[in-house]
Amino acid sequence: MAIESILECSKLIAGKKLKIAFAESATAGWLASEFSFVPESGEIFLGGIVCYDVCVKEELFGIPKETIEKYTAESSEVTELLAERLVKFFRNDISVAITGLTSPGGSETPEKPVGTMFIHIKMQDKKYVAHREVFTGSPKEIISQTINKVGLLLIELLST
Repeated sequence: MAIESILECSKLIAGKKLKIAFAESATAGWLASEFSFVPESGEIFLGGIVCYDVCVKEELFGIPKETIEKYTAESSEVTELLAERLVKFFRNDISVAITGLTSPGGSETPEKPVGTMFIHIKMQDKKYVAHREVFTGSPKEIISQTINKVGLLLIELLST
């Protein structure tokens, strides 16, 4: 069963007859998996692309290498481009993109520690959310908290 915030936002998405798709890096498909567990999955969920490695961001999504070198693969700027370019692959109304750092060894800095996650949600009606948050815990806990936050952000966005 999906977590509560995903269940709740899925009802709102279905009620508005919208479709959702995902570009996931740090969450590696877990967010899309959560949406497969909701009763409305067949009505709202189109699919997702796991773009964990930088080559997928560059080659599939066409993110310029210069952008990744300037901001890193785990950045607000790259996440925004993933959200914007997701409609190239799906006929979706809502694009959700996530990048971030769930464990050491990436682009972490004192300003961007492990646990920093970037969430961008873009709706075709021009509503947009850019969210950065630092979560704590194990990689699994960081991902779980990120997924819950996506649900809460979608609820807020769809309720306005």
